[in-house]
Parts: sequence; structure tokens; C-alpha cells
Amino acid sequence: MSDWPEGRNGGPGERYGRGSASPQPESARAMPHVRRRPAPPQSPPRIPPQQGQGHDGYGEAPAYDSGYNTGQVYGGGQRGGGQGGGRGGDSGYVQPRAAPNWGRRIKVGTLTLVVVLLAVSIGTYFWADGKLKREVDLAKVIDRPSEGDGTNYLIVGSDSREGMTAEDKKKLHTGSAEGKRTDSMMILHDGSSGPTMISLPRDSNVEIPSFVGSESGKKFAGTGRQVKLNAAYAEDGPELLVRTVEFNTGLRIDHYVEIGFGGFANIVDAIGGVEMDIPKAFKDKKSGADFQAGKQTLNGEQSLAFVRTRYAFAGSDLDRTKNQQKFLAALASQTATPSTILNPFKLYPTMGAGLDTLIVDKDMSLWSLGNMFFAMKGVTGGEGTSMNIPLSGQSVNGNLVWDKDKVKQLVEQLKNDEKVTVKGS
Repeated sequence: MSDWPEGRNGGPGERYGRGSASPQPESARAMPHVRRRPAPPQSPPRIPPQQGQGHDGYGEAPAYDSGYNTGQVYGGGQRGGGQGGGRGGDSGYVQPRAAPNWGRRIKVGTLTLVVVLLAVSIGTYFWADGKLKREVDLAKVIDRPSEGDGTNYLIVGSDSREGMTAEDKKKLHTGSAEGKRTDSMMILHDGSSGPTMISLPRDSNVEIPSFVGSESGKKFAGTGRQVKLNAAYAEDGPELLVRTVEFNTGLRIDHYVEIGFGGFANIVDAIGGVEMDIPKAFKDKKSGADFQAGKQTLNGEQSLAFVRTRYAFAGSDLDRTKNQQKFLAALASQTATPSTILNPFKLYPTMGAGLDTLIVDKDMSLWSLGNMFFAMKGVTGGEGTSMNIPLSGQSVNGNLVWDKDKVKQLVEQLKNDEKVTVKGS
């Protein structure tokens, strides 16, 4: 009896495996179904035999199916050759990142910077424009002279103590007088022949012409009344002062600018002081001035004392106006610098200190104000002229009398925007 199970190929006399004498190939024989054992945990995938290597040389043996073989080759093949081993194939090879486009980056960065600067500039403009106190209405001034070439500014330094505490008044030696008066007045002409700054002494003898009251709207007829120039401001404010200057000079005033004591000192402190070269030491108890000769940096308190001092000089008000011109030109020159304009920590405090106390006419723009500022700087830079208005002596009441012929010649040169050749006092 055969020991082989029934239904199994081959008898007892047949050889199984290598060297089988059966005419039927071994691969075609029915093989018993043997259940595979489950693969051990974390068993690595079995690598299939390469082509041409099978059992007994009859061909490839069936690949062992462990469940891991998906038809992909993992790991890096030979670079540049063989299936899946080339660049961009399924070998897992990562392409290098493309080089950055610096030209495009620079363009985008530049455009972003321009947009930011434009936004800051527009914001600054509206911020500063909103701070201007446009309180003077030159439309109320009657019988005005004809317009000439260039632009004429009437710059007034008042003794206004608005916004100052009792401590500030004591520190700055301003006193506590009510109201406000003009402490200094000057005409700044800005034209193609260079800027010209002309001081008008407050003790100048002038005639009050007919005028319309700035508040009442009532017309007052001229009576030939002779007064000091600063009395016109005290009587009816900036509008009457402009009317009086125009009537006595024949020069049309295009813009009015006024600043008080507190604002003046704050501007100086905001820029870190103004360097001045004082030729001779002087002292004045009323203004608080106490200066040695030589170069020195004046703070706000010292600067105010410098421009207000009159009793320490032989020329009194005339010498004071010269110091005022010298200081204002130095202030403009040292403020309009890249270290101030390009430094927001200095620019904004400086603008804020000035604009908070600046009073201008209703038609004044920031552009016109900037032109005035740079014209003042030009006087220091040697591009222009600074002078007192020509005088011929004193009146019987002690007021300073203008030289009418020279003033007329000076005004004609300014109207025609010619180089000023008239000499001041």
C-alpha cells in the first residue's frame, strides 16, 4: 500500500525535487497548498531574486509576498541610470531650489519703501497743516498796494504769554502783563535776486491810516495820527499792523507770521540749542541776559534773553533788531539740516513746538511757510541781505523817523525783484 496521501502527485517510486525523472516539468506540477505563517513583527521586506536566478535554472521563482512589495523601489538608485534612478523619477531624489530672483526682490522692496515714505509724508503734511492757527484775515485790510514780484512776509515776534505758567514767566523774565504787544517786526522778501530781511524798529514813527476794525467791521477814518509802529498792533491787532506797514512803505504784504515768547523758546530747546558767536559780552537784568564773548550754544531761555535785550546796547532798539536778525537766520540755518529733517525724534518735536504757537494768515500754506523758512536760512548763507529800514533821525517825541527817499527806492527794488543796493541804518 502506498504511503503517499491520495490525490498527491507522484507515486512512491517517483523522485520529488531536484533530478526528478518525470517528463512533466516540476513547475507545472500541482503543489500542495501550504498555509504561510504570518510574518514576524517588523520583518524587513524580502528582496525578490534578480532576473535569471530561479530554482533549478528554470526561470524566476515566484516573489515572496510579504505585503510590503508595492512595485516601487525605495531608496536611491543609481543616479542618472536604471529605472527610477534618474533625476525626477520615483527614487525620492529632491530637485534643488531655484536661485532667488534678486532683481524682482529689489523692485518690490523699492516700491514698498516708496509707498511707506509717501504715506508718512502725506500723514505728516496733514498733521502739521492741522496745527497751523490761521487767525489773521488779510481780506479785511483795505486800500492795499499793488502786487510786485516775489513774496513778502511780515514776521512778528509778540510778547504773548499764552500757555505759559507763572514759573515759565519768571524763568523767561517775561513779566505778567495782560494782552500782547509786538516785540519785534521785520519784512522778509523772497525773490529771484535772493532774500532780503528788513527790520522795522518798534519805535518807528508812523501814521495810522484809515482802516476797518478787525472785530467790529467799522471803518475808521485816517486823521494823520503819528504813533510808534507797535501801537498799531496794540490798537487793533495784526490786520491794522499790516495796513499801517503797507500804508507807510507802499509794499504789499503777502503773508503774516507771528510767534510768542513760549513758542520761540520751545523751538530752540527742541533742536538742542542754537550756536551763536557773540562778539562782546553783555548783561541785562530786565531780559535776564548774561553772556560772555565767543562761540556758545544758547538754550531756549538764553535765546529769548538774547533777542529781547535792548538796554545793554548804545543803539538800543536798533542794536536789538540786528541781534534778532542774526539769531533768526542762525536758527533757520541750524534747523534746516539733514540731522533734523531726517530724524523724526527731532523733526516732530521741533515742528510741534513751532506750529503750536504760530499764528498765520488764512491763505498761508505749509509750502509758503517752508519757503519763508529757507529764505531766512539763505540770509545767513550769504545769498541775501539783512538790514534795518533806512532812518533819517528822530522825531520830536523821540520816535525813529524813516528816510522816505531811501525807503521808496528800497520798495521799488523789492517790487521789481531787483538786487537791493540801498543801505540800511
